[in-house]
Amino acid sequence: MEDQETLRNNLLDSLDQIIEQSQSSFGWKQFLQAILVSLASLFDGQQTFISVYTDAVPSWHCSTATTSSSSSSCTTSSSICDLPSSDWSWDAISSHTIISDWDLQCSSSFIRGIPASSYFLGGVVGGFLLGTLADSSLGRKKLLLISSITMSLASFLTIFSPNIWVYSAVRFVSGFGRSSISTCVLVLLMEKVGRKWRPRLGIMQFFFFTLGFLSLPLIAYVNRDNSWRALYLCTSIPAILYCILLQFFVTESPRWLYMHGFVEEAIAILEKSSAPNYPSELKLLLVSTGMPSEGVEETSKTNNHPYKSMKDLFAKRWAMKRTLTVMVLGFGIGMVYYGMPLGVGNLGFNIYLIVMFNALLEIPSYPITCIILERWSRKYSVLAFCLVSGICGILCAIVGNGQKGIRIGLELASFFCSRTAWNLISMFTVELFPTCVRNSATSLLRQSYVLSAVFSSILVSVGSNNGFLSYGVFGLAIFFSGFFVACLPDTRGGTLCDTMEEQEGKEKMILG
Repeated sequence: MEDQETLRNNLLDSLDQIIEQSQSSFGWKQFLQAILVSLASLFDGQQTFISVYTDAVPSWHCSTATTSSSSSSCTTSSSICDLPSSDWSWDAISSHTIISDWDLQCSSSFIRGIPASSYFLGGVVGGFLLGTLADSSLGRKKLLLISSITMSLASFLTIFSPNIWVYSAVRFVSGFGRSSISTCVLVLLMEKVGRKWRPRLGIMQFFFFTLGFLSLPLIAYVNRDNSWRALYLCTSIPAILYCILLQFFVTESPRWLYMHGFVEEAIAILEKSSAPNYPSELKLLLVSTGMPSEGVEETSKTNNHPYKSMKDLFAKRWAMKRTLTVMVLGFGIGMVYYGMPLGVGNLGFNIYLIVMFNALLEIPSYPITCIILERWSRKYSVLAFCLVSGICGILCAIVGNGQKGIRIGLELASFFCSRTAWNLISMFTVELFPTCVRNSATSLLRQSYVLSAVFSSILVSVGSNNGFLSYGVFGLAIFFSGFFVACLPDTRGGTLCDTMEEQEGKEKMILG
């Protein structure tokens, strides 16, 4: 048994070497695969922030008849909950958002925040139940397909919601489905290429998520005179059609295929995407290692339990330490990243412009992330961006509404730093864990993001009258979580490992 494990580890080393060599260049086939995989993140970004528009409290005005009447108490500073319904009207149609459609304007902030919280809570539950399946029985591609179908169909069914309770339930299902999209996309992108292209390709997942975020202001503005249901229709139909492309044109991760005994399929995928002079060398892989594919398939059977990867993460001390550390970091970063855009309506600025500014600000974070990953330490870079984001968030809460320009500038700066920290820790996590648990570890990081979004969406509603309960808490969370990065080793310039034993051996060599 020991000899078989040694042979298997030797073969994994050979596979890693072949991937590094054959995928050192980047051709149009790989680029097309990367585009098709990354498109899932575009639709994920749309559904994540769509509630900024569909769940917003619309603007209103005093009715003409009442403004000309001296007995009317309606003014722009009045609370519509204290006014007769005949004294005021919505600026847009009554079905513009769920608030005006279902007369929720006088409901508690908790009730109004339930749909957004349900969506993110669905992401937390789905992440724990589905995340490990990408490491075990389903693989990266199948889980990505299932998640995309669930999210897009649930988004389409949202159109038929008759009240806030059904709406929240369907949003929960949508969040449950999308829970594994970002992790599957990121891992699938980074496992298909060598070390040189890993940071550049991994950043595509974040870029396409931003494109989805950025498309929302445009879609919302075009539908500004329509019902909130039109937004879900415009975003769900393309997502459903995308699932067809995903099924027929996206290939599985060769690393995952090999780890589960599908050696010939793994090599076939590498042959199709490798440079012209490498296919013949790939075919020598099994011969040179002296171990047939049947042996790999036999040893991989023990890895097919759906939750074995999750158990492995907490069975070994070093893995548990890294997992808990990245989850704490993810929670703090997610508080700002989700909380800032969800709370922009409280800043008293044009909601279309401020959301667009936040989305546009994500774009420069991507080349900055690539430069940092190629030149500087992951650890200290994450710490620096967390500290700056936290300070800006706290100042945003302290600055009064009278200094709107400064407050918006601080919000944008805090959001930008959180986005960059998000990029860095996400790709850092992929490098910290081996193939056998990589998707599970990345999924747990993702769940910490989403769990923070559950709390931040509630704090946004509660903090509508007290800025420190929203922006102040967001800033404190990311500031103090940043210090936990000191518990992680730096991975700059390293290769990806495939088994827990290989990862442990690599760490011992570095320390020894």
